[in-house]
Amino acid sequence: MYRTILVPLDTSERAERILPHVEALSVNETSKVLLLHVIEPSALTPSFAVSQPGAAQITPQGYVEEIEAMRREVKEYLSRIQVMLKSKGLDTEVAIEIGPAAERIVHVAEDRGADLIALASHGRTGLSRVFFGSVAAAVLNRSEAPLLLVRSRDAS
Repeated sequence: MYRTILVPLDTSERAERILPHVEALSVNETSKVLLLHVIEPSALTPSFAVSQPGAAQITPQGYVEEIEAMRREVKEYLSRIQVMLKSKGLDTEVAIEIGPAAERIVHVAEDRGADLIALASHGRTGLSRVFFGSVAAAVLNRSEAPLLLVRSRDAS
């Protein structure tokens, strides 16, 4: 039923709680599972070059190095998930994007022709949702593709 399932992951165990659902949807199908991680510029902690005592500046080189370091870490993470899914017989691919998470998820879904976007919501409510927003809600409002959303909460 689904040819391409886009699975955005943020490297958290909570986000990975969508994976059993994706496995169940994919195992008897010929679906491709596209694992996606979005590096958000606001999440970057660029290396600083100190030009004067007490004054730190972000250097373009430091910024590029920080992005490349994050890209390497994310690639290793996604590769581990990919190997695990491939061992279960799923056809998988990985992608890394840079930009606002919801915007990039919707773009990749459109660009790759995803039939389904499957993701776990962090289940924020109240003020934390107001301040941090909801990637899942933004994707739901912007995407033409169907969305499989699993509410993910801490196991405590």
